[in-house]
Amino acid sequence: MTPKTGLATALVAAVVAALVTAVTLVVVWRTAPGVVNAPSAALDEKKIVDVIHDYLTKNPEILVEMTNELDKRQQDEQAEQQQKVISDNADAIFRSPLAYTAGNPDGDVSVVEFFDYNCGFCRRALPEVVKLVDSDDKVRVVFKELPIFGDESEAAAKVALAAGKQGKYFEMHQKLFTEPGKADKDKAMRVATELGLDIPQLEKDMQDPSIQHSLDEAKELAQKLGLQGTPLYLIGDRVVPGAPDDLYDQLTAKIAEVREKGCKATC
Repeated sequence: MTPKTGLATALVAAVVAALVTAVTLVVVWRTAPGVVNAPSAALDEKKIVDVIHDYLTKNPEILVEMTNELDKRQQDEQAEQQQKVISDNADAIFRSPLAYTAGNPDGDVSVVEFFDYNCGFCRRALPEVVKLVDSDDKVRVVFKELPIFGDESEAAAKVALAAGKQGKYFEMHQKLFTEPGKADKDKAMRVATELGLDIPQLEKDMQDPSIQHSLDEAKELAQKLGLQGTPLYLIGDRVVPGAPDDLYDQLTAKIAEVREKGCKATC
C-alpha cells in the first residue's frame, strides 16, 4: 500500500465515521421526548456506512481534493511553525560564532545549509552551492554540520570544523564531498595533509569544546525545525528541503525574493 493509498483509506474511514456520528446525533435529537415529527426508528448505521462508502467510491475525486487540502494545510502549518522557530532562533541559525561561512561575510542575504558529509544528496548539491558562492558576491552561506549518518560522519565533521581554525574550512568541506570514498576521520585527515594543515594542531583543535558545541547547536536547531533529512536550506526565512534538480534556480529565486521583500520572520 502506498502512502497516498493509505491516506485515502484513512480518509474514507474518517469521513464515514464522522458522518455516521453526525447522523446518529441528529437521530438522537429528533427522537428526543417532545420533538415534533421524530422518525419512528433510528437509521440503520450499516446502511449509512454503505451509502457513504458507495458514494465516495463512485466519486473518488472527492478523496483527491481532501488529500490535497490536507497536504496543503499540513504544509502551511509546518511552514508557520518553521517561521516561528527561525525567528526565535535567528542568532543561532544565521550568526552563530560556532558555524563557518563562505562567500561574503557581510552579505545581505544568508543561506544556511544543514548537511552530512556522507549524504548523497548533499554531495550532489555541492556544485550548486559553490556556483552560488562564485556567482553572487553579496550572498553569505552558513554551514551547519549535522552528522546524522553515524560516528564516521561525526568524525569527519569534527576534522572539518578543526580545519576552520586554520582557515581551511571551505576547502576541507569541498574535498570531503569530492574526494572518493566514505567520509570518516581517516579520509578527513588525509585531506588535511593534502591541504597542508598543521596535523598536530588539528588533532588538538578537534578536542576543543567549541567543536562539540557546534555539532550540538546544529542538532538542536534541526530538531526544532522538524528537519527530516539532509540537506536543508534556509534562505532567510524561506526553506528549500533536499537537493532538487533546480536547486541553484530555487536558491537564487528565493535570494531575490528576500532582497525584494525581506523576511517575514527575524533573519
